[in-house]
Amino acid sequence: MANEEVVDHGRRRFLTVTTAVVGGAGVIAAVVPFIKSWEPSARAKAAGAPVTVDISAIEAGQKVTFAWRSLPVFVVNRTKDQLAQLKGLEPRLLDPLSSDAAQQPKYATNETRSIKPEWLVVIGLCTHLGCVPDFVPDIKPEPFDANWKGGFYCPCHKSRYDLSGRVFSGVPAPKNLPVPPYHFIDDTHIQIGVDPQEAG
Repeated sequence: MANEEVVDHGRRRFLTVTTAVVGGAGVIAAVVPFIKSWEPSARAKAAGAPVTVDISAIEAGQKVTFAWRSLPVFVVNRTKDQLAQLKGLEPRLLDPLSSDAAQQPKYATNETRSIKPEWLVVIGLCTHLGCVPDFVPDIKPEPFDANWKGGFYCPCHKSRYDLSGRVFSGVPAPKNLPVPPYHFIDDTHIQIGVDPQEAG
């Protein structure tokens, strides 16, 4: 008669639990780095961070481009003559009153599309196909517009915007240039990416 093996149920339970715990720890060790890989990198976080820019050296009538979230942001110091041209352009514009709320914050829903009239802050990408429009500030006839009053011209498909970033009627671009969130830290610095009410 063959010897009957004695089963040690306590030892079997111990080995089963130990194997489950070690296996579970292995799964967690494998999953944690995988889930962490979904988080944005430090570089990605920095790319979306607000940008503080010095506007003290931007002369009247000049545009300077800054990078925010890998986008070109135009900051323009408009002259009194340039500001005076804005009202007369309304009949030629597609959205002169900036009625599309997605294109600017409430504090920029005005004729100048800005917090301070002389300072324009817009994302410098044509709303047609994302080209970077040229800054053409002079108030004089241009080959693309005999009644040009200054603004932005996209040579790719001939879209035009005034000096508030408002799009002209009858061009391929369907919307005004977007105004990003921004606020004035002081008279010489703007922070792009943070609305005034969120500024600390």
